Amino acid sequence: MMIYLFLFCKPRLQRTILLSVLVFYSLVLCAQSLDYERMNPHPRLLLTQGGEEAVKRSITSFPSLLKVHERILKESDEILIQQMAERVMEGKRLLGVSRLALKRIFYLSYAYRMTKEEKYAYRATQEMLSVSRFPDWNPSHFLDVGEMVLALSIGYDWLYEYLEPEIRSIVRDAIVEKGLDAAAPDEWFYRAVSNWNSVCNGGLLCGALAVFEDVPDKAKKIIEKCLLTNPKVLVAYGPDGGYPEGFHYWGYGTSFQVLLIAALESALGTDAGLSEYPGFLESARFMEFMTAPSGEYFNFSDAVNGVRCNMMMFWFAKKMGDLSLLWLENQYLEDPSVSFAEDRLLPCLLIFCAHQDLSNIQPPSCRFWHNGGKTPVFIYRGGWNSKKDSYLAVKGGSPLTSHAHMDAGSFIYEREGIRWGIDLGMQNYLSLESRGVNLWDQSQEGQRWEVFRLGNMAHNTLTINNKRHLVNSYAPISRIYKSEDRKGAEVNLTSVFADDMEKVVRIIYLNEEDDLIVKDELVTGEKEALVTWIMVTPAEAKIIGKNQIELAKDGHRMLLTVAAPDDVEMKLWSNAPLHVFDEPNPGSMRVGFETYLPANRKNLLKVTLNLIR
Repeated sequence: MMIYLFLFCKPRLQRTILLSVLVFYSLVLCAQSLDYERMNPHPRLLLTQGGEEAVKRSITSFPSLLKVHERILKESDEILIQQMAERVMEGKRLLGVSRLALKRIFYLSYAYRMTKEEKYAYRATQEMLSVSRFPDWNPSHFLDVGEMVLALSIGYDWLYEYLEPEIRSIVRDAIVEKGLDAAAPDEWFYRAVSNWNSVCNGGLLCGALAVFEDVPDKAKKIIEKCLLTNPKVLVAYGPDGGYPEGFHYWGYGTSFQVLLIAALESALGTDAGLSEYPGFLESARFMEFMTAPSGEYFNFSDAVNGVRCNMMMFWFAKKMGDLSLLWLENQYLEDPSVSFAEDRLLPCLLIFCAHQDLSNIQPPSCRFWHNGGKTPVFIYRGGWNSKKDSYLAVKGGSPLTSHAHMDAGSFIYEREGIRWGIDLGMQNYLSLESRGVNLWDQSQEGQRWEVFRLGNMAHNTLTINNKRHLVNSYAPISRIYKSEDRKGAEVNLTSVFADDMEKVVRIIYLNEEDDLIVKDELVTGEKEALVTWIMVTPAEAKIIGKNQIELAKDGHRMLLTVAAPDDVEMKLWSNAPLHVFDEPNPGSMRVGFETYLPANRKNLLKVTLNLIR
């Protein structure tokens, strides 16, 4: 069956499958033939012995990096007078405590290595002893273990010569017993194709590398298990760099994937071929396009919005020899108030910047992005130098993807520095779980889809007969447009509405003036269908005519006009919470229309959103 599918799939997909198979088998051979005799002495994780000098030269040469360095030292000084981390659960998670420990130990260890001031090493040691005494690190939610193992691994490795033998023993035993031993061979994260694989494998691998001398057999098993199971998540980046879970979890999962690879390279001199997986390195460009000219993100799936510097982009730029990947990140570094994605890993930025010349970074030469895979995405960016550049992002995919929403066919649209069509983003997990919401039930009738922000009625897409999108559907991007008068994509939504329609195709593009055009081609079946067209917006809106809505924001106005074969009812909807567990959505509303389509007919609905000058 697999051979049949391979023979009859598209040539591009054939190449991707073949390359993935070859890389996988090379990893199997590599896992069996790693030369552990090449293991570097401590410190061996990320920043090897003497690496401090390159970091010091870098922060001396570039003021923006010096600010990051000083920020770490300042926060390290603040940690010195704070209470020790305690084992306090938040719902089913210990993750907040693990992340606090990781930030403290990483920052303090970095501060000690760069300044040799003993106060930092002493406090890092106390933090390690504190969490080592926890009865466990909550293995029922293994992300908590993954991050805690990483925390202790960095502290143990970087402070190895400073630690007294007795303290080394306590920390090492905790890494082994509460970390490595907690990972049963059949743990589900080993099969995961999500961020769980990268985070859990990354933490365990660093733990195994850190304590290798004392438990070599156990450490080898962890390392080789990682090399055999980590490719499952790397396949998700294929075929061309799109990350299925969106920018937010790219920031999380890929950060730990980079740490995993970088730790292998620094400890053993090889990444065992992991970075060669199709799409992995290319995903950095995907991430760059996720940032719109306004500075906000294309926040599909479970994602928050806001401006954050992503430090792992510096690793990708170095690995690929392409400084244009840092065009936006370098601008963020100039802002003293900038936030960092996964800021507990901030020392990585300075490590990865060593040996890079940041003095002449040029903007990317491309303005279009398109990826296939589990979550196909199209993006057009009008340029890289102005917040007023136009931006169009289009999404396909499936609600069954990890962290997905019912948003196939949705889009984001920016014009004149304003985001007119928005995504409300995610809702805090604990706010839902604490009220008994079964957030992770992605079945057709699952409670996940009752959450307002996650369902199709809260996204810039279609709804048919007031029903949910079909969870077992997949909406491919079937065509892309790159001409000056048509910049956009075609999304085939037929499977999304298979119970109610014969065919649904959505074409979303910008014309020569960068007005937004949305065309929906719908073929009804034996029954008439109620079509609901929605766009979520932060603008003020009013219905001004039979088929028109005027939007106004920040001194600019847009006109939404509908052309349809039958009468339409223009609509303005509130985004007020529908359930007690829904969070409010201030400063936003939904605009659009409803229309009935008769049975057995081909229909075209056309919406134009143009600037009122």
